[in-house]
Amino acid sequence: MHVSSTSSLLLSILSLANLVTGHPGCRPSHRPVKTAKAIYFLTNEDVNGVVALPVKRDGSLASGIVTETGGAGATSLDANNQPAVPDPLVGQSALTVAGKYLFAVNAGSNTLSMLSISRSDPTKLRRVGEPVALPGEFPNTVAASSKNNLVCVGTTGALAGISCSSFGRNGLGPMDQLRPFDLGQTTPPVGPTNTVSHAFFSDDQTILFTNVKGDPATNKTGFLSAFAVQGSGTGASLSTNEVRSTLDGTAVLFGAQAIPGTSNIFATDAAFGGAVISVNPVSLEGSTVAAVAVEEQVATCWAAISPVTGTAFVADIGAPRLVEMSLADASIISEVAVPDLQNPGLTDLRAGGSFIYALSPGNGTSSPVVAVVSVAGGSGAGEVVELFDISDVAGPRAQGMAVFE
Repeated sequence: MHVSSTSSLLLSILSLANLVTGHPGCRPSHRPVKTAKAIYFLTNEDVNGVVALPVKRDGSLASGIVTETGGAGATSLDANNQPAVPDPLVGQSALTVAGKYLFAVNAGSNTLSMLSISRSDPTKLRRVGEPVALPGEFPNTVAASSKNNLVCVGTTGALAGISCSSFGRNGLGPMDQLRPFDLGQTTPPVGPTNTVSHAFFSDDQTILFTNVKGDPATNKTGFLSAFAVQGSGTGASLSTNEVRSTLDGTAVLFGAQAIPGTSNIFATDAAFGGAVISVNPVSLEGSTVAAVAVEEQVATCWAAISPVTGTAFVADIGAPRLVEMSLADASIISEVAVPDLQNPGLTDLRAGGSFIYALSPGNGTSSPVVAVVSVAGGSGAGEVVELFDISDVAGPRAQGMAVFE
């Protein structure tokens, strides 16, 4: 575990913000520090498990518990047909939290697991029923709507697409029919291009979006998929009528998050950086508002929006930093360097209270960690406060990030 010097790092971040944006960074304010109660990620090993780490009052992490999902993890293949780490599932949101439940994909057994979260101790998880079989292969992303009791899974193997199920106190119902994406993939898939990236609900939980990567090398175009939610509450289901949008200026759409209070989306693109996407809430058609390149990026893939800063933070698998970007025009606000990170870069991340939690599983040559970044000072004032070693519970196959608040 590593704790940085707050004052010296803050000065360096503000100086870097001036260079990148051309204007002074925001001064930290004396805002109350809010914290999540726990964070979660998958081991994604052959015997898959959810790692639950408690969050302390200061936002830092403590040792936690691993709860088996009842399914198996898996890895995709790289261009050389070798196991792809440290991004084995080539996507965002391999697990997610909705209310008091957690949902996790099992890429190696083509199933979805549902676990309940203890009210007294959120690191204590209990499987609710048995994992449910999916109609697709190699599930790598899951979205859940607490408003509609609906959970949807993206699969990106030989049978790629979206399928959904209702959920309740007794567990998951059967998954419905696959809404296919004709990717021509294999199981496991060869990536990272030409794969499903991220399934997520709109801010009002009335639309399910899915980012699907293109493959520039073969002139294959990526797209944003949208399906409307039909009905509400326990009777809700997902339409089978897809609206598919090809977004100007994008190529390898990856992670995303709905922008709160709007129908817009902030998305990453591994080919260049980040973008703001406008979605017509009636037609479900998407269009690019702005697309901004991140200099010296390797692959900008994961995104999280902080309610404290009102900005997005993006992670790069090959760069030890987080880049903060505007939700209005994707302009770069600041860069948060992650000092002393021995791994190539950061993968999935989530905002929790006044902090960002970012996974760095590494490639097996150094200890995997979770980087804890405080954003309590506001936009432009992010600072790394901890690198928490997770080598006792996870390795380079680890994937995903979720929070319980």
